[in-house]
Amino acid sequence: QVRVWHWAPSSAVSHPTGRRDRAEAYRGIAGGANGAAVTVPSSFWRPTIRMNEEHSYAALGFYGAGDDAYGESGCGSPLLSSSSSGLFSSMATSVMPPPPDVQKIADTHYPPIVLSSLSQLRNDEQLCDVELEAEGETILAHRVLLAASIPYFRAMFNSQMKETNQRRIVLSDISCTALRQLVNYVYTSELLISGENVQQLLFAASILQMDAVSDHCQKYMSQWLTAQNCLSLRQFAEQHNCSSLLLSTDAFAVEHFAEIRLTPDFLSIPYAHIRDLIRRSDLNVNNEQEVFDTVLQWLASDLSDRRSYLPDLLKHVRLTQLTPAYLQEAVMKHPLIATDPCCMQQVAAAACSLAAGYSGAGMTSSHLSDDASHPGTSKSAENTGEYAAAATAEGEGRERREQSLSPADPLRPLSPAGDRVWPRKSVAGVIFCVGGRGTAGDPFRSVEAYDWRRNRWFTIAEMTTQRRHVGVVSAHGKLYAIGGHDGASHLQSAECYDPAERMWKALAPMRTSRRGIAVGALEDAIYAVGGLDDAACFQTVERYDIESNSWTSVAKMNIQRGGVGVAALGKFLFAVGGNDGTSSLDSCERYDPHLDKWKLVAKMMNRRAGAGVCVLDGSLYAIGGFDDNAPLNTCERYDPRRDEWTQLDNMSCARGGVGVAAMGGLVYAIGGHDGMRYLNSVEAYDPVLNKWMPVSSIKECRAGAGVSWADVRVADLSPKHTHESGCAPYNGIAPCV
Repeated sequence: QVRVWHWAPSSAVSHPTGRRDRAEAYRGIAGGANGAAVTVPSSFWRPTIRMNEEHSYAALGFYGAGDDAYGESGCGSPLLSSSSSGLFSSMATSVMPPPPDVQKIADTHYPPIVLSSLSQLRNDEQLCDVELEAEGETILAHRVLLAASIPYFRAMFNSQMKETNQRRIVLSDISCTALRQLVNYVYTSELLISGENVQQLLFAASILQMDAVSDHCQKYMSQWLTAQNCLSLRQFAEQHNCSSLLLSTDAFAVEHFAEIRLTPDFLSIPYAHIRDLIRRSDLNVNNEQEVFDTVLQWLASDLSDRRSYLPDLLKHVRLTQLTPAYLQEAVMKHPLIATDPCCMQQVAAAACSLAAGYSGAGMTSSHLSDDASHPGTSKSAENTGEYAAAATAEGEGRERREQSLSPADPLRPLSPAGDRVWPRKSVAGVIFCVGGRGTAGDPFRSVEAYDWRRNRWFTIAEMTTQRRHVGVVSAHGKLYAIGGHDGASHLQSAECYDPAERMWKALAPMRTSRRGIAVGALEDAIYAVGGLDDAACFQTVERYDIESNSWTSVAKMNIQRGGVGVAALGKFLFAVGGNDGTSSLDSCERYDPHLDKWKLVAKMMNRRAGAGVCVLDGSLYAIGGFDDNAPLNTCERYDPRRDEWTQLDNMSCARGGVGVAAMGGLVYAIGGHDGMRYLNSVEAYDPVLNKWMPVSSIKECRAGAGVSWADVRVADLSPKHTHESGCAPYNGIAPCV
């Protein structure tokens, strides 16, 4: 409810003629405010006072009509202000409720209205106080708006530069077209970016320190990178300190290296650029031979000036990822290599590593390498020699500790010999997570694959049968899923995924249906070990011959093991933990296929069933699992040379029924059950740092999934990834930010 207080003529208050009279009039008004209207001469007071009984002052309008009635200035000031405490306090206590909290008014239409008005003033050439000259043309503007919007002019107008007070300012390094567009942007907040003007705009914005415009231009240019313009745009970005564009061009060059290395511009890049490219682990190549050939190609284009760079560049070629034949025939015998002692030393060290069976390519124990199909990968240490010697963690660890690398980092360490230990991410293989079950309880058919370069999981073709507690292993670039449970019954069926055909095919079934099975690949055969059904846990082991597609029984284990973990290390197959039908086990044993005999080895430090088991650098890893019904976050490592287990850093959470595989010098723990819920989280263990790090999560929460590394490429599993570039320039409005 609003009450209108008005002032009418009355003899109660005389027209004041001086300061004293005015003061008495004010007191009279205050004194008369007792709930009834108080009046003064209409010639003295103007509008009404509107008061709200719920809100103390809706408006206060004491305005005098005479020149002398407004105080000393006579310029139309309000007669009463917030400092007129006598009147305010008297009225508040006698007739008004308490004043409300302060209210803030925000008019979102106000800024664009002001900007539009300024733009109109400029168009009408009104109040313009500065002229910008570029390429002989003049652009009018308002100094204060330039200073408020463009850091370059703010610094100029607030310094002791001669241009501070000049009306005309000459800008010699900026094109008139770009300058005019940027000044228009200041007045309108809109900017038209096209393929024809983007470089001039970016250059001008960089000089004027207009970061928002610079970012828009860099983003625009990043959208139409091609193999033909990538290197020249990188040079432009480097010259003008465009960090965002620099990152985009580098990422594009890494992704499209195979195309870019064949362009004429590539031969002109400086040493530092080619070094930075070939040292990256995420460089997208088909094999390491491409990298070596690229180095020779770049050197040959200016051999007299570049020959001295060869030893340093060769350090970043991962020589142990070349086949022994290529290393001996193409590398060692190349004239530039053969005549350089430093280069020959590097090549000889790599040859020794390959002869010892260590390439860094072996990511897990349960695979059979196929050199013919993957020329950039040689056989792993785990499959040559009893326990092939791997590079020591101490030697390769020094650089890794300095760099504090995470699983997604682009650089990996050097071996003690100076050779790159780990393969490029594009040829490092793929980790598969197969089947299992989640919160709904039904087993999965689905299969997820891990792309190391992009730190992401993607799905491939589903299995023909849903399977939980399934045994999974890779051999000769194919993925095998064996046994398990389909939600209704135990399975003896098996199937194989061929990346070339991108589909699963049925194989000969096992002799025994079983879940909680573990499988390992050794010497052109796959072994299905242990497991259980509703009646018992098994000691039995079956051998699958890949060539004949048939199963045969081999020697039984010493102990029955359901939920066992299996991995191949050297010439042996290891069975780790499990459950004997009564309790979880800490015992382990190894199988010698030549003697067809199992032998007990050192016990683990923890009892484990449903643990993940894999091999990395000649050691066996046992991760998580259950101690009876209690899920574990503990981990341990077995040294076959010493026949002993050592405790490792704990995972971030307990994981029973976890899937485990090794790739790129890291051990990955995938999914599982923590005692409360199924997990989709993934973490990776760095054995040098003795530390677990988070990795991108799988799409489904899974426990009892089969996990294995396979010697295949991501590109072989899914359609080629396209760079979201839109290679043709387009026009677009860049909004004000």
